[in-house]
Amino acid sequence: MNVRRPHISGIAIAAATALGLGTLSACSDDSSAAGNSDKFDVVASFYPMQFLAEQIGGDHVNVTTLTEPGQEPHDLELSTKQTAELGETDAVLYLKTLQPAVDEAVAQSGVKTKIDAATLTKLEDHGDVEHSHEGEEGHAEEEQHSEEEEEHALDPHVWLDPVKYAEIAEGVGTAFEKADPDNAADYRKNTEDLVKKLDALNTDFADGLKNTKTKVFFTNHAAFGYLAERYGLTQEAISGLDPESEPSPARIKELQEEAKADGVTTVFYETLVSDKTAKTLAQDAGLKTDVLDPLEGITDKSKGDDYFQVMEANLQALQKALGTT
Repeated sequence: MNVRRPHISGIAIAAATALGLGTLSACSDDSSAAGNSDKFDVVASFYPMQFLAEQIGGDHVNVTTLTEPGQEPHDLELSTKQTAELGETDAVLYLKTLQPAVDEAVAQSGVKTKIDAATLTKLEDHGDVEHSHEGEEGHAEEEQHSEEEEEHALDPHVWLDPVKYAEIAEGVGTAFEKADPDNAADYRKNTEDLVKKLDALNTDFADGLKNTKTKVFFTNHAAFGYLAERYGLTQEAISGLDPESEPSPARIKELQEEAKADGVTTVFYETLVSDKTAKTLAQDAGLKTDVLDPLEGITDKSKGDDYFQVMEANLQALQKALGTT
């Protein structure tokens, strides 16, 4: 797929023309960019990290994101200039293994505060369709995050589990307090408020999915393993952890048979990648289709304006598809 490359504004040269980096958060000036603000400057790798930085940082932070709205984050590529300018920001917040280009850029950058969300909670192997044979190796070397096999095996989509997302939020809050101690009290309060909201969201999901006719749901790619595990559901993905991977004919046949056996009614697709395979499977198997948003970015097609609104929409979609009783 063709990848749109976002731009970061010129920082080293004061007279340079500012080029916007993706979308600036509501708490940042349109004219400000990473390293060019009186506030605590944070570069976030993609939307779930951006949302945490904005919620926890509040008025004290200037947040920019490397992934444009509508861009599939797995596909992100960075320019040499972007990589160099990462060193001008106060902090970078990213999720290692999700975006290899970001991982490499952060490793090469001189940014003082590097916050890897993957170290703030436990990543798990949810049996990626194409890499399930690597599971034991992934678990054995989980702490290192450096082996190529493990990067395939471990599922990075932790933000779709409100409990794990809350764990990450607490770690980000602590990192902000340490990096910007003058505003530590506000970061601590904002983190506590966010964790309370995530706890409430967890309760909504637990209660809302407690009694359903089926526990199995089909998705376009394997983004919902943590959510499924948290609430006693079974995710069956057409593709693996990579949304661009193509399923084999055998996999399609297997899903068609499973749909009949488990009473599956719906094939879920998402807004940032092609829905062609999901809709073809649904048509062949006589199933409905609906959106289950992996929240890798917010666009005008999203069923909500932020993380919480889209997650509530996801809950409603799951209740409808699974047959809430």
